Amino acid sequence: MGRLTGKIAIVTGGGQTPGETIGNGRATALRFAQEGAQVLVVDRRLKSAEDTVALIKAEGGEASACEADITRAADCSRFIATCIERYGRVDILHNNVGIGAGDRTAANMTEEVWDRIFDVNMKGIMLSCREALVPMRAQGHGVITNISSVAAVCAVGIVAYKTSKAALNAYTHALATGNAKYNIRANVIMPGLMNTPMAIEGYVAAGRDRAELIAQRDAMVPLGGKMGSAWDVANAALFLASDEAKFITGVCLPVDGGQAAMIG
Repeated sequence: MGRLTGKIAIVTGGGQTPGETIGNGRATALRFAQEGAQVLVVDRRLKSAEDTVALIKAEGGEASACEADITRAADCSRFIATCIERYGRVDILHNNVGIGAGDRTAANMTEEVWDRIFDVNMKGIMLSCREALVPMRAQGHGVITNISSVAAVCAVGIVAYKTSKAALNAYTHALATGNAKYNIRANVIMPGLMNTPMAIEGYVAAGRDRAELIAQRDAMVPLGGKMGSAWDVANAALFLASDEAKFITGVCLPVDGGQAAMIG
């Protein structure tokens, strides 16, 4: 029996950017299904969500796709309702949505970039969680995991992304303390440097040499001098979603090869 057998999970951002590797959201949806969960894969690109579902079903798992933009309250309400309609309830909400495109330094920041990044990275997660709390409170249990970034605690030049992820950490802490009495757990995963399509493909498309970029990023990782993969994030997510973590809430878990530890 799997560690999530009988559980119903939603993974937002469960599709992925095209690329040579697998993304965090797709890997997590797959891992949840491999461990027995029925998974609703949510993405603003329906085809990408359907591709994840196909991979799950090819392994004998159960999943379905749903198109949604989490920055829209109506979309968030709809995918929660869809999950309940298809599977009966919502046990796990895993939010993997986040962007950083166009980010700049503090002196060069534009309102448009700032607003867009916060719209997705913070407001979108808030809306998703807000809608999930209704059925979770009613049933008396639930698990919410939000994907932040080690950028929230490390020095980086991408100001809006960093600040939005620090805000997400604080929001999830409030989510955990405010909903513990309903037996709802809420935690954050902070990935470090990962070899995922979202992290790599944009730079390659802009002309960066892939091998050189990967080598540069690998060299920045203290543990073994090599980036992590989406499976590292997925395995952490599996633990936090499982009953093995039933006494864990309000934590920010770095999955970063020791990068955050280097700041003391």
